[in-house]
Amino acid sequence: MPCWKLADRSLELDRPLAAGIVNVTDDSMYAGARSGTAEQAVADGERLAGEGFEMLDVGAVAARSGPPVPPAEEAAKLAPAIAGLVERTGLPVSADTFSTEVAAAALGAGAVAINDISGGRDPALFELAAESGAGLVLMHIEGPPREDRPTPRFPDPVDHLKGWFAERIEAALARGVAAEQLALDPGIDFDLGVGDGLEVLRRLGELGSLGRPLYVSLSRKDLLGAVLGGSWDARLRPDQREWATCAATALAVTRGGAIHRLHDASALQAMRIAGAVVAGAGRG
Repeated sequence: MPCWKLADRSLELDRPLAAGIVNVTDDSMYAGARSGTAEQAVADGERLAGEGFEMLDVGAVAARSGPPVPPAEEAAKLAPAIAGLVERTGLPVSADTFSTEVAAAALGAGAVAINDISGGRDPALFELAAESGAGLVLMHIEGPPREDRPTPRFPDPVDHLKGWFAERIEAALARGVAAEQLALDPGIDFDLGVGDGLEVLRRLGELGSLGRPLYVSLSRKDLLGAVLGGSWDARLRPDQREWATCAATALAVTRGGAIHRLHDASALQAMRIAGAVVAGAGRG
């Protein structure tokens, strides 16, 4: 299993790791993860650290569609929360942002990785990662973040993701990013319909051929709500998706998921049990 190089350390991935979600927002998808202020974000991150999360992923702009948020406004929320969490928890912290300006401020505040839901649309973000040595999560997406568009369908979504990631990895390496800095997020709920998303999860292990750790962000996602509700329009609310998250996370571990971005201690437990089962699979 490849390791993941961050700005100040390398994470050995011989077992699955959990990144706890901290949102310095009032409008995130799941109401239970809306910290609102930097002070509350630090308190919420400390709780996640106490529950056993090995990493924290901190964002200050909701991923859902909406008007642009000025980088200065985003950074003013994000950087103090990151600085406080680094000081109070000692855990590696990633900045959930697709703005190069905000990512630079976050790294200055102590973040050691960038979780970029744009998939590296701005080449300057690659250059920042190369200069800083920070870890970089590249998420699959077919257009700009926070913009509505029809959900595409792919003849083979896994083959499409393989080709898409191969191109983005090549672009990152060309800008000086080391391969060891990269992790790959299939982007469940982002330009993947329910059927294609389930197919990607079913065949997640095939993305391991790209040679980089898989960063799986499944927690309380709409895909889970749609499966539970029977359709996209009837999907269950995010607050009704906790146990679906546990099941999906455990299955993702068995299919090669290395880093799991999660809201809840229940999903962390599911991840750890699945990881222990997988680790013991070769015993006689």
